[in-house]
Amino acid sequence: MQPSIREKPHRLARDAYIGRVNVAYTACVADRKTLFDRDVVPVFVGMLGDALGKFGCSAPVYCFMPEHLHVLLHGEAERSDTRAAMAAFKQKSGFWLSRHSPDHAWQKDFWDHVIRCDEDLGAQMRYIAENPVRKGLVRCWQDYPHAGAIGYDLGEVLVDAAVLNGR
Repeated sequence: MQPSIREKPHRLARDAYIGRVNVAYTACVADRKTLFDRDVVPVFVGMLGDALGKFGCSAPVYCFMPEHLHVLLHGEAERSDTRAAMAAFKQKSGFWLSRHSPDHAWQKDFWDHVIRCDEDLGAQMRYIAENPVRKGLVRCWQDYPHAGAIGYDLGEVLVDAAVLNGR
């Protein structure tokens, strides 16, 4: 008998994810199975872009590691909803997985970190972009084919995070 999975409630109120906020999310593939490669990542980037557009968000940085995703979502307007965007992306991509790669599934829910005003947003974005370097997959983030941005130029926001506030 498999142990039951305890659902981890989000520690913040729902409205913490709404508006002009920046939230770092991590979503993992169940059982740490390798999934993200040159064939799957473009499909998932398209689905992520669709979800972001629906909920008024952008992704200044994302990084699809072999078995998980790091992404920073930026609420572009007062009614933007980063958590709903992430949930919609996981739902749509999970359905895609059930059809195209039934041996893979998302782990339940996702981890999130709402970035406070006093935190270094640039450091958070560099942390995400540098993940493949820390894991020894590439020597510099620019060489990793599964990192990018939606709505921004990744190189520009990594140099100057203030670009996000200019919109």
